[in-house]
Amino acid sequence: MSFYAHPTAVVESEDIGDGTKIWHFVHVRAGSRIGRNCHLGKSVYIDTEAEVGDNVKIQNFVSVYKGVKIDDDVFVGPAVTFTNDLYPRSFSWDEEHVVPTRICKGASLGANSTIICGVTVGAYAMIGAGSVVTRDVPPYALVLGNPSEIKGWMCQCGRRLGDIVEEDEYKIHYKCSICGKAIEVEKKWMKG
Repeated sequence: MSFYAHPTAVVESEDIGDGTKIWHFVHVRAGSRIGRNCHLGKSVYIDTEAEVGDNVKIQNFVSVYKGVKIDDDVFVGPAVTFTNDLYPRSFSWDEEHVVPTRICKGASLGANSTIICGVTVGAYAMIGAGSVVTRDVPPYALVLGNPSEIKGWMCQCGRRLGDIVEEDEYKIHYKCSICGKAIEVEKKWMKG
């Protein structure tokens, strides 16, 4: 394996991809999986059986607990909080309480956001800083607040989508004014 681990890091996993960089005071537990070309910032914790895809950037002070799966190309901002138990009690916790969470390809989680277990954050969605995500987030959605709500739509390039190009019975079609990519959003996610 060809990855870098800072001398203060504790790396117990044997499943770490090439090109990954593990920085100061990181703890990677045995049984976890880290993909290729990832960056784990200072004081990150990766729990046993947590999964991190390729090209993922996890900023400082993030704990990725058992049951969390992060797909490729995800950005996890500083101090993002993941949970893995909907009914936490110190006196009754066991492995059966773990509720899976998935962060899909290309999503971005803003600093200090909280992801309640059991949700799926869709591909290329963007979670605003400090938001509390309590339910599934559709692909390309911009969600903000506590509890978070859909406030707009994002392109893969990270810019907010503006004008509607076309609309049919089931979908709204956008075209990014920055990169030109066409994005479709299902109407079932719209308020109305």
